[in-house]
Amino acid sequence: MPIDLNEHLKNKNRNNRQNNTEENANTNNDKRGNGGFGGGNRGGGFQPKMPAFNMPSGKKMGVIYLIVALIAIIFLLKPFTIINSGEVGVKITTGEFSQTPLQPGIHFFIPGIQKIIPVNTKVRIAEFTSVEGNIRSRDEGSVKNQAISVLDSRGLSVFVELAVQYRLDPLSVPQTIATWGQNWEERIITPVIREIVRNVVGSFPAEELPVKRNEIATLIDQKFRENINSLENRPVELVSIQLTEIVLPVAIKEQIERVQVARQEAERARYEVERAKQEAEKKAALAKGVADATIIEADAQAKANKLISQSLNSPLLQLRQIEVQGQFNEALKTNKDAKIFLTPGGATPNIWLDSKDNQRASSIGQ
Repeated sequence: MPIDLNEHLKNKNRNNRQNNTEENANTNNDKRGNGGFGGGNRGGGFQPKMPAFNMPSGKKMGVIYLIVALIAIIFLLKPFTIINSGEVGVKITTGEFSQTPLQPGIHFFIPGIQKIIPVNTKVRIAEFTSVEGNIRSRDEGSVKNQAISVLDSRGLSVFVELAVQYRLDPLSVPQTIATWGQNWEERIITPVIREIVRNVVGSFPAEELPVKRNEIATLIDQKFRENINSLENRPVELVSIQLTEIVLPVAIKEQIERVQVARQEAERARYEVERAKQEAEKKAALAKGVADATIIEADAQAKANKLISQSLNSPLLQLRQIEVQGQFNEALKTNKDAKIFLTPGGATPNIWLDSKDNQRASSIGQ
């Protein structure tokens, strides 16, 4: 049906006049109620008109309520998890584990359908130590247990203290948690290390344990690595095993001390014997050296005498006699009273006697 433009303009003007009339009526009512500019409220003066606020419509209020409700739900349900450094996250959707570990950062999930478990992948320490009472405590990166009780090859009870350092493989964490659960240490580390220590230490007698300490530690480390590597996906990486203490029975400790004392005494006696032997050998060597030197000197003297005797002959002896006689002749020139006694052979004079020494001469004459 066609629209009459003139009729439309008339209706619009009529509505505008009606609205203006209503506004003027409201203004007059306000003036009368307030007493006009100088009317009933004379002491109050001019009262300004309060501005009118436009309230949002019902549809807008519904949107605002929805937004507020969503924000409240987010804060209440907290559909996000923050994975810290040294951790990985495992996302579980309706009971199914995701095969991809979540790296450090913020991760969102659907509450009621999904959840994220943070798992520590830092190096952890499982300590087995001797204390009174039964201890089983866990803190950040450390698990403490009681020392391992072991029966040696003869059935004597000993206690072994050690510390195991290990860490989860970050790439296989989802499979590890899905297979072994969040208490995986109770299934992979603690029972395995106890069994290995009992098998290794139990094959030695108690008195040999302190002496073979390094060998025992090497065997424990080797067997534990073999066990861990044989597990599916190799969930745990072994860092090190330190054998800290082997606690022996009192009787065995006293026996070992006695053996050590006896061994030290034997070593000391052996040292003294060796030292005396060395001193005797030294003295024998010195005596042999002196004897050898004497023999060498005697041989040299004998050889010299032999050479001298071989060099003596009659012409040489006569020459020596002439030389000595000449020396005595020279001496007689200065001491004419001297007496010289010659040997029967007349080779060399044996006695030179001054006749002026009467006492000495008489004594010799007697």
